[in-house]
Amino acid sequence: MMILAMAAAIAELTISGPAGPLAATLTDPGRNGPAVILVPGSGPTDRDGNNPLGVAGGIYRQLAEQLSVRGIATLRIDKRGMFGSKKAIADPNKVSLADYAADVHGWAALLRARGKPCAWIAGHSEGGLVALVAAQEPADICGLILLAAPGRPLGAVLREQLKPKLPAEMYADAEAAIVRLEHRQPVDPATVPSPIAPLFNPAVQAYLTEMVVTDPAKLAAATRLPMLIVQGDADLQVSIADARTLAAARPDATLTMIDGINHLWKPATAGDAAANLATYSNADLSIDSRVAETIASFVSVKR
Repeated sequence: MMILAMAAAIAELTISGPAGPLAATLTDPGRNGPAVILVPGSGPTDRDGNNPLGVAGGIYRQLAEQLSVRGIATLRIDKRGMFGSKKAIADPNKVSLADYAADVHGWAALLRARGKPCAWIAGHSEGGLVALVAAQEPADICGLILLAAPGRPLGAVLREQLKPKLPAEMYADAEAAIVRLEHRQPVDPATVPSPIAPLFNPAVQAYLTEMVVTDPAKLAAATRLPMLIVQGDADLQVSIADARTLAAARPDATLTMIDGINHLWKPATAGDAAANLATYSNADLSIDSRVAETIASFVSVKR
């Protein structure tokens, strides 16, 4: 299908944060089309989708560009305390899912003030959990787009990821730490083997605990907003089982499985983990256009 490019207006926007401004980039082709807020994934991931820990290529910027030529506006946000939103809070580790959800609502209100009837919330990876929390207060939200989003509490995901990679004794220490978090108890990093101690850094334990005890499937079941779940079959971080768990919690949701793409929507295979992970830092590798096509089709039909 040939898609004719449309000139999009690009604007740098801010709204008030707790201690300073929150920042975002709006790409808007106009024509009163739908608007999507892109909520970043975990860690220091910026509004373009880059991360100083080895993620390059601007996957969120690419997605915004692909959505724009399909008539969809996007607002790419920086999380409070990071990048353009650095002044919004002094310590970016002192946040909660509710804080991030409140920021999403602030951005949705801004889009509405700019003439959009409501905003679609597209959360990538951990951002999907933020989207689900925000959806518990549905004002100004059209619906949810969960992109490679977890369907189980983080404790279950950590166990699945760590058990095959760690020696039995080290895994037992990790399991004990996860159990403490599940009981909302602090973990002393000195009791955790050094290779996995960064996972339980005291600076992020409060947020980590919240992630461990929050069940995305229960949040999905608690909202009636339209929901699209998109999952790649070569994703090494979030599994097909997570997508199916979310879909089971919301049988009326639209589940779209895309073959041959990984966690960053880049072409990859699950069988070659090294090559899969190498795509993360490949800035020249484009994301698969089927992600944008899926989103555009869903939000256009649900308008």
